[in-house]
Amino acid sequence: MSLFLIDAGKEWRGGQRQSFFLAQALKRRGYNFFFVVQPESPLYQKASEAVLPVFPLKMRSELDLVAINRLGRAMKRRRCVLAHFHDAHSVAVGSAAASLARVPIRIISRRVDFPLKRNYFSRRKYRKKIDTIIAISEGVKKVLIEGGIDPDCIDVVPSGIDFSPFEKDDLVLKQDSYLRRELSFAPDDYLVGIVAHLADHKGHKYLIKATEILKKSAPNIKMIIVGEGPLRMMLNKQASDSGVEDIVFFLGFREDIPQILHSLDLFVISSYLEGMGSSILDAMACRLPVVGTKVGGIPEVVINGETGLLVPPRSPSALARAILRLYYNKALASRLGQKGYEVVHQKFSAEAMADKIVVLYEKIASTKGVKLL
Repeated sequence: MSLFLIDAGKEWRGGQRQSFFLAQALKRRGYNFFFVVQPESPLYQKASEAVLPVFPLKMRSELDLVAINRLGRAMKRRRCVLAHFHDAHSVAVGSAAASLARVPIRIISRRVDFPLKRNYFSRRKYRKKIDTIIAISEGVKKVLIEGGIDPDCIDVVPSGIDFSPFEKDDLVLKQDSYLRRELSFAPDDYLVGIVAHLADHKGHKYLIKATEILKKSAPNIKMIIVGEGPLRMMLNKQASDSGVEDIVFFLGFREDIPQILHSLDLFVISSYLEGMGSSILDAMACRLPVVGTKVGGIPEVVINGETGLLVPPRSPSALARAILRLYYNKALASRLGQKGYEVVHQKFSAEAMADKIVVLYEKIASTKGVKLL
């Protein structure tokens, strides 16, 4: 008997990190499973380095018949009893393959709070022979219910993070001058940062507009933007046209996120759609105060006035006011950062996330008379 985890992501983003943490936990617990990932993707490389049972499969689209047939044969040959799909492409390819192999248990993880598409095919793949949908936040669950999914078929399991990269006894990691040295910032510069894919729903354009306001009030505030994506050129142009190119720094994709976060004074997330935002958890693990938008699952992590400040989405003025409030009130910023650190350790560990999913696996398997171990 075996389990199949399927993640069709081609990049290393929050969703891939969660499926990777789950795969590590399944290995530690002794489950027989296969981790189906895109060949040569960052997830493939990291899973291989971690000596996880990787099954490389090129999934070109949601209707990739070659991938469906190959995966279906592999599931049947390895007596797959549970298939867990971690993103939209893997739902389509994996569900079709699971039907070919007659896999008895099928689970979907839903990490985004985008409304479900109204076309028949999209809605069918979230309903047909699916045992449960794991939503990473109550905000995502709410969107699923609004899309016609039975609430009894949804389980909420928050994302989690591995704290160890943020707590190493490494002098480079602990020095807040790491980014200041790289970019030649002055000691009194105040570094505000965001780590997010450069996509429209992340709201970077509103953050850059907020930076225009900040420049007039506190010119030593610098905006650090970490991430790659389709809007890179547009955002660069916006910063230039707005006259803030001297205080906005695009760093692209980076592997040294812990060091970067430890260099910041404040973390911001400007999304107008967001399942939860695992980068917020990383920031809290570094004791950073957080300014976030009141959308999706963000308010379940950023509790206004307790672990951070919340502002309305698509509001540059509100973003700027909240950033300035913490810039001028260092005591409040420190208190929010410390409380966020405590909360993230209590509720959002990778181990806790994996534990809850494994319990869910076993619960469903028990009702169907299936043994997973």
